[in-house]
Amino acid sequence: MVERNVSAAMKIVSRKSLLCFFSMTILLFMITWLFVLDSTSSEDTPLSIDHNLLPNSKHFSTFDESNPVVKDQNSESSFTNRAILVDNENIEVNYKTKPIPETNYNVKCSSAHEKVVLKVFMYDLPSEFHFGLLDWKPEGKSVWPDIKTKIPHYPGGLNLQHSIEYWLTLDILASELTESASNARTAIRVHNSSEADIIYVPFFSSLSYNRYSKSNKVLQDKLVKYLTAQEEWKKSGGRDHLILAHHPNSMLDARKKLWPATFILSDFGRYPPNIANVEKDVIAPYKHVIRSYVNDTSTFDSRSTLLYFQGAINRKDGGHARQQLYSLLKDEKKVHFSFGSAQRDGIRKATEGMQSSKFCLNIAGDTPSSNRLFDAIVSHCVPVIISDDIELPYEDVLDYTKFCIFVRTRDALKKKFLINFITSISRDEWTRMWNKLKEIEKFFDFQFPSKEGDAVQMIWQAVARKVPFIRLKINRSRRFFRSLYGKDMRLKSIL
Repeated sequence: MVERNVSAAMKIVSRKSLLCFFSMTILLFMITWLFVLDSTSSEDTPLSIDHNLLPNSKHFSTFDESNPVVKDQNSESSFTNRAILVDNENIEVNYKTKPIPETNYNVKCSSAHEKVVLKVFMYDLPSEFHFGLLDWKPEGKSVWPDIKTKIPHYPGGLNLQHSIEYWLTLDILASELTESASNARTAIRVHNSSEADIIYVPFFSSLSYNRYSKSNKVLQDKLVKYLTAQEEWKKSGGRDHLILAHHPNSMLDARKKLWPATFILSDFGRYPPNIANVEKDVIAPYKHVIRSYVNDTSTFDSRSTLLYFQGAINRKDGGHARQQLYSLLKDEKKVHFSFGSAQRDGIRKATEGMQSSKFCLNIAGDTPSSNRLFDAIVSHCVPVIISDDIELPYEDVLDYTKFCIFVRTRDALKKKFLINFITSISRDEWTRMWNKLKEIEKFFDFQFPSKEGDAVQMIWQAVARKVPFIRLKINRSRRFFRSLYGKDMRLKSIL
């Protein structure tokens, strides 16, 4: 009996010991795992990146702060995920998944203390490259006008459509004026290139081409010699330089030698992809030549013209569609399709025509883009874009399908297709797009001084979004520098 009780007691002790052993093992495992997690946290990892050091991280997000779906600046660009961002009523939603909340595409600037997203070093190029082209004469040693007293006048007419070089340069000069410090400031000038995010090249290339086409090539040659001799160019191979070439013909010669730089362009129509592409370059809007439609109280019914086009009809390259569309549409009711130019009161007539039309055609011409799109936007005339290769400004943060109609060229050239398609758009849908045009038109306004959310600030923000990629290219290019040349380099790091 005693032996039986002892045996039973031993079994109980054995079970308790085994249970205690397993409990201790689990506890030790959990403590060890927590230690591992703590030791690998981002705060202690030497390779972690402080994203607050990047130029204003909020400007790298393509989503509004109120949207909980994506906020991280390291998420993929919306450009490569465009299908996710465009509403499509024909897509069947899986009943097991929740619908993606609609993204708010109203571009917002961040709080006042985070406004400066871009530090810009600007070369003091001789005045012959910039304001000297406007017949301005330098006084004293400065190559820049005193914008506090008088701003050199820019010529009007069609010259204005490629004038972004003028507005951006004025904005950089104004950033040094204490009275110009405002919530709109998204770029400031620095005088030490090692502190800069971007090296700005103030060559008014479009103005040079438009007004002095014969001497434009001479200036391009001078610019190449100047830039390639600078220490800033040698350090980065030109990768952190910003060059304006908005007119498609303005840098046809220099671009072959300056291609590592970031170009600001109107489109890629005359640029081979090894010189300019959407990955490294910035597409900027034309400055509209038609005045904005202020206090627009028009309605679907009050705009009597259904579809409007006025401009050059006989075009080369991708513009052959204009002649074919003219043949298809010229006899359609409520369609205005005629030749027009900026001369002989042409701008006034185009203003009246667009402001009294529901839809405005934007057809590819000699190049994929034209100023007509931006004239339509500020006229609140819903753009109908027939240009398969067009690139659009700020499309990584702005969804154009909310206020534009896109039609493939091959479809538009089918008999009755375009007119039937446009007439199928309801009053309610048109009104939604009309309202959206009034919301976003400010993104395409150039002015001095610049204001929050205008074209000048939007372009600087687009440039800022290129900075991480630019730095990546520079750092990758330096990998083997020491082994090749036996020298150390002073790296400008984002870490």
